[in-house]
Amino acid sequence: MQWKLFATLAETAGEREVAIETEPNATLDDALAALFDRHPRLEDEIVDDGELREHINLLHNGEDPFTAGDGFDTELDESDELAAFPPVSGG
Repeated sequence: MQWKLFATLAETAGEREVAIETEPNATLDDALAALFDRHPRLEDEIVDDGELREHINLLHNGEDPFTAGDGFDTELDESDELAAFPPVSGG
């Protein structure tokens, strides 16, 4: 499975795409734990006391897992696409 990271999260990790390994029937929480194992500094940027930071967006197959799924308990398949990014602005 692979995470795609954007903006400051990619800078912190030092890479835009992070391949992770998860067990069958993994959840979003498991995928985040695997990401944090590879890049521990991302944990403080993405979560606070086990809750998703307000300014961070996570996508599971292009949808917000907190509105279109079961949040951290969203079940994943090996072929799913995961993405994490802070708010993006431009002008």
